[in-house]
Amino acid sequence: MTLFSLLLVLGWERLFKLGEHWQLDHRLEPLFRRRRHFSLLRTLAMTLLAMAITALVVWSLKGILFGVAQLLLWILIGLLCIGAGSVRMHYHAYLKAASHDDVAAHQAMAAELTLIHGVPVECSEREFLRELQNALIWINFRYYLAPLFWFVVGGPYGPVLLVGYAFLRAWQSWLAKHQSPLERAQSGVDGLLHVIDWIPARLAGVAYALLGHGEKALPAWFAALTDRHRSQYQVLTSLAQFSLERDPHLDKVETPRIAVALAKRISLVLVVVVALLTIYGTLV
Repeated sequence: MTLFSLLLVLGWERLFKLGEHWQLDHRLEPLFRRRRHFSLLRTLAMTLLAMAITALVVWSLKGILFGVAQLLLWILIGLLCIGAGSVRMHYHAYLKAASHDDVAAHQAMAAELTLIHGVPVECSEREFLRELQNALIWINFRYYLAPLFWFVVGGPYGPVLLVGYAFLRAWQSWLAKHQSPLERAQSGVDGLLHVIDWIPARLAGVAYALLGHGEKALPAWFAALTDRHRSQYQVLTSLAQFSLERDPHLDKVETPRIAVALAKRISLVLVVVVALLTIYGTLV
């Protein structure tokens, strides 16, 4: 059921998910706006509550209509948690503004795309485009690769783990957009996601390493296995840059397109791997 649900979700997301309507982040905003106090304990409590409610609903639908009701719930949860509908709109708006040399508009959209980690102050155009590429690689990881990982490894509890991850991702994005860095730090969400992203970041990283310069990328990936100091963002994007460094960071339209094309290729490769492992496991 996991593979079938995943394929349906990814197909629907690519064809129809173009805005915030099917985005869990958007649905949680009314809840987040009521938060006035921030702490790690509150973040954990909200996340565990969301996971408990999901588990209760999944369990309550077990066996109804020969499992069809539960399958539909899996698909609904996948649609809400996998995919970056609103972020894709920002990306396309950036490309449109950049192609028309609308500096203010394309910088505004770039700021939306680099919301979580930002861009260094007073950086050169080349450095800016490199950071934009990194942001797009990270967006693909956060909205596709990491959710896919938790959905698959969770087995029968995949939707529960997926909701927990998507909740933390939405909470971090909302804090970055609407609250101060101090309140975001008090929430502890960055630290939680740093731990949760450790394994999926390295699994995605090896795919980028294999597509990059092997003589450089693979040693860097092995070094990342024992790296406890750098953020997962730095680990993943540094490995991705081994594949991206072949292309110059010069054109403000083509540079982000190259990163998105690479990210899509990695996503496709990992989905195929999951499908093959699932079929192998079923046969064996």
